[in-house]
Amino acid sequence: MRYLVISDIHANLEALHAVLQYRDYDHILLLGDIVGYGASPEETVQQVQRLNPLAAVRGNHDKVVAGLEGGDTFVSNARKAALWSQSQLSVDSLKYLRGLPAGPVQVDSQVSIVHGSPRDEDEYLLPWDREGPSLDALATPICFFGHTHIPTIFFRLGETTCSRQVQPPAKLSLTPESARYLINPGAVGQPRDGDPRAAFLVFDADTLAVEFLRVDYDIETSQQKIRDAGLPAFLWQRLARGD
Repeated sequence: MRYLVISDIHANLEALHAVLQYRDYDHILLLGDIVGYGASPEETVQQVQRLNPLAAVRGNHDKVVAGLEGGDTFVSNARKAALWSQSQLSVDSLKYLRGLPAGPVQVDSQVSIVHGSPRDEDEYLLPWDREGPSLDALATPICFFGHTHIPTIFFRLGETTCSRQVQPPAKLSLTPESARYLINPGAVGQPRDGDPRAAFLVFDADTLAVEFLRVDYDIETSQQKIRDAGLPAFLWQRLARGD
C-alpha cells in the first residue's frame, strides 16, 4: 500500500496539478488547508473532491473559510485571503470544507494524520523547536502532519526525541516497531523552506519507506491569478521565494 501524502495546497491549483502527475500510489492522505492564500479556491476544492482521499483532516484556513471560526488570530494578509476565498466558494464546496474532521484521524494500525499536532490541530511543530512535541499523544507509531509548510521529521527512539528538517529528495526507512514518528511532507501550494517547488511525500506501508519529493510547477500563473484577484502582493511574491 502506497500513500500519497499532501498538505497545505492553499488554493494553488497549478501546484496541485503538478503533484498529481506523480501516479505511483494507491491512496491519498490529505493533511488540511485546501484553501487560503491562493486564488483558485473553488477549483481546488472540486479537484480534491474528485480525488476522494482515503483520509483527510481540516486545516485552520479551511475552518475560517468555511465559517467555522472567525479568523481573529490570522495576520492581515491571511484574513483578507480567507474572506475573499469564502466569497468565491459554492454552497457545495463550503459544505465539503465544513464536513472535514478535526485531527487526529487514524488511517490504519500504523498511520494517523493531523493538521497541526496530535494534541492540538492548530499547534505549530517546527523542526528547530528545542522542546519538541510529545509523541506520547500518538495513537499510532507514524503520524503525518502539516501546518508549518516545512518538510520535517520528529522521531523518538527509547527516551530520546530528535528532529530534523528534510531536504527533498530524500528517502528514509522507518522502524515503527521500535520508534515513533511525526512527519511533515512540506506544503504543496506555499513552501516556506526556501525551495519554491511543490512538496509532498510517498509512504510505502509494505517496505516502511517514506520518500520526500519536490516538483516544479507554473508559479507565474499562480502569481498572476493572485494579482488578478486583488489579493495582497505579499501572497504572490512569496511563491517565487519559497518563504
